[in-house]
Amino acid sequence: MIRVIVADDHHLVRQGIRSLLEQASDIEVIGEAGDGLEAIELAQRLKPDVIVMDIVMPYLNGTQAAERLRQLPHPPRVILLSMYSDPTLVQQALKSGVRGYLLKRCVVEELLLAVRAAARGEIYLSPTISTMLVNGDAGVTNQPSGSPSLQRLTPREVEVLKLIADGKTSARIGQLLGISEKTVEKHRSSLMEKLDIHDIAGLVRFAIKNQLVELDDGY
Repeated sequence: MIRVIVADDHHLVRQGIRSLLEQASDIEVIGEAGDGLEAIELAQRLKPDVIVMDIVMPYLNGTQAAERLRQLPHPPRVILLSMYSDPTLVQQALKSGVRGYLLKRCVVEELLLAVRAAARGEIYLSPTISTMLVNGDAGVTNQPSGSPSLQRLTPREVEVLKLIADGKTSARIGQLLGISEKTVEKHRSSLMEKLDIHDIAGLVRFAIKNQLVELDDGY
């Protein structure tokens, strides 16, 4: 039996991933985490075989958490879920010790394959990612899939946008991401300029439309 922890900062997403995993008779979901730090704490206590984790989360993102997880006495194999298809990000993730990198649009088709491969000690990459790495595709930019407007945002701006939509203040966002409140405000201004949105309500609507937050989060 492959013992798995699911880590994502949105309850509905965690439940969807859990539902996919529990379709398999050889996989058991033994815990859920809402951020990178909680994922590490659970891993220390429950000693999972595999952790399926969103790359964008509060406190520690997926890559940072993977770096810490591989230092545990019983390190789990980490699979990251991401909107980003930039080979540079994938290579950074692999250097952090992850054993799988899945594009979120491919999760339904590939998640079980990735978990089983990781449990065997193999590396699983979404076919699109594998092709990019093999071809040395330098033309792929560090952008999320989704609307053209969303693709203009950097990974950090997406993190800030998600937390704004979750109702977090600039001070709290700074604490969660380990940056200053002033830097958060700069990211907020950049978001509004890039998206041509000039109020918080508009940013929240944009985040919901692009599935960066879930409707059960109070919206």
